[in-house]
Amino acid sequence: MKPSLQLFRRTHQLQDRIDHFFDNLSEAAAVYNLAIQAYFKGGLNKEFETRLERVKKIETNSDMLRREIENELYLHTLIPDSRTNVLELVERVDALLSIFDHSLWAFLNERPSIPSEFHADYIELTKRVIKSVDELCRSCRAFFLNPDKVPAYNHKVMLYEKEADVISTKLKKAIFSSDIDLANKLYLRIIVEQIDDIANQSEDIADRLAIYAIQRIV
Repeated sequence: MKPSLQLFRRTHQLQDRIDHFFDNLSEAAAVYNLAIQAYFKGGLNKEFETRLERVKKIETNSDMLRREIENELYLHTLIPDSRTNVLELVERVDALLSIFDHSLWAFLNERPSIPSEFHADYIELTKRVIKSVDELCRSCRAFFLNPDKVPAYNHKVMLYEKEADVISTKLKKAIFSSDIDLANKLYLRIIVEQIDDIANQSEDIADRLAIYAIQRIV
C-alpha cells in the first residue's frame, strides 16, 4: 500500500490523481524500453505495436489526469503556497510522457533501418535514459512525501543522464566513422538524439524540482 502524499493529506481524490499520474510516468518509461528492445529484435513486430499502443493509452490518460489536477487545484483553491509549482511539475512531466509516444510513432512511421553493429549501443542508451526517468519519478514522489530526499534522487537523475550522454556520443562517433552514406548517418544521429533527449528532459525537470523542494523545506 502506497504512503499518502502528505502535501494532499486532506484531499484524497487529488492525492489519488497525483499518485496515478506518476504511476503513468514509471509505466510509460518501462513500456518504452520494452518497445525499443522489441524493435531491435524484430523490427515492427506485434510486440512493438502492442507496446506502442500501451504508451499511447498511458499518454492519453495522463493528459486527462493533468487537466483534472489543474481544475481541482484552481476550482477548490487547494495548496495555494505550492500550487504553481505543482502545476508546472505536472505540465513538464506530461510533456516528457509525450516524448515517449512521439518517439515510438517515429519508429512506426519512418521504419529506420539501423545496421546491426549499432543495435547494442542503441539499446544500452535507452536503458540509461529510462533509469534517469525512474529516478526522476522517485524524486517527484519525494517532493510530496519527503522533500528533503529530492536531492539524493536528483543526483541519480544527473548520473544516468551523463551516462546516456557518454553512450550517445560514442554511438554518434561510430555512426559517422562507418561507411554508410551521409544521409543515413544524419538520420541515425537524429534517432540517437531523440532517445537521448528523454534523459535531457528528465534532468531539466529535476533541476526545477530541486528548487520546488527547497521552497517547501524553507
